[in-house]
Amino acid sequence: MTETASRPTLEAVAARAGVSRATASRVVNGGDGVREPLVERVRRAVEELGYVPNQAARSLVTRRHDAVAVVIAEPETRVFADPFFALQLRGISKELTAHDSQLVLLLTEGRDDHARVGRYLAGGHVDGALVFSLHLDDPLPELIHGAGVPTVFGGRPGWGDGARRAVYVDSDNRGGAREAVRHLVGLGRTRVAHITGALDQTSAVDRLDGFRDVMGDADPRLVVEGDFTPAGGERAMRELLERCPDVDAVFAANDLTASGALRVLRERGRRVPDDVAVIGFDDMLPVAEQTDPPLTTVRQDIEELGRLMARLLLRDLDRRAAKQGADGGPAGVVLPTTLVRRVSA
Repeated sequence: MTETASRPTLEAVAARAGVSRATASRVVNGGDGVREPLVERVRRAVEELGYVPNQAARSLVTRRHDAVAVVIAEPETRVFADPFFALQLRGISKELTAHDSQLVLLLTEGRDDHARVGRYLAGGHVDGALVFSLHLDDPLPELIHGAGVPTVFGGRPGWGDGARRAVYVDSDNRGGAREAVRHLVGLGRTRVAHITGALDQTSAVDRLDGFRDVMGDADPRLVVEGDFTPAGGERAMRELLERCPDVDAVFAANDLTASGALRVLRERGRRVPDDVAVIGFDDMLPVAEQTDPPLTTVRQDIEELGRLMARLLLRDLDRRAAKQGADGGPAGVVLPTTLVRRVSA
């Protein structure tokens, strides 16, 4: 009780600054119409007294909650096991923290969770949403559209009807895949295979298209579907060796898939890169530098993907708050990729 009673009040801030309570409230809660000298006096009083604004009152004035939902369309077992998500969340968190905004993490385990997320977003708890790892049949985009929440997507959206304008951030998945496969061909490899990611995600489709851009007439048996996980890489590599024992190179859809493929090649006595060259995608250092041998891979700046997603959303929210309408910036931002050569290829 004593601690609560001793906290500085808005009235104390107003008295210290020599202004009315209404003026102090407008300054503290982000309102307009206060002359700059008075703004400075109020801010100085806030600092001297250690006053912490009431968030509910602030929201009434600014119509902002200073909170952003981050929606990952994956179960928690996948999210917490895959370092890709940690890197992207780190980028998002850094950008939101720099703008004094909170991150609210929402995961989807199944269809019931989709409805729950839709209800939460429609309930006015957050200013906007950052959504990634969508699958092609995912109902989340429609639910988010219905909620009317400003949104930025991570990855190229899967719908192509042109009816919905989607702001998104992605990497050059197709171009990066082309560079990886050209490198393998340049090494003299003639039986180049591809272990895909989950083909209900656009990143996997784009990387498969990049593979086909270079190896258009390749034996169709050299393409095996994976799921972006080490276990999926192991399963696909075993299937690939059964189909095509003479395979001499593998482009894996991500580093985790490549790590699984490397384990199977080692079990089968195939030397990497002497017998089979292997390239991944992502350049996640906890994975790529610790595989045996260290992994040649296509680097995408995963943390920057997250930062840029948050930056685009915050810019849109600022424009709306200034009554300038929705952000008129580009619908899609695609970041470049680079090939990082290590030992495996």
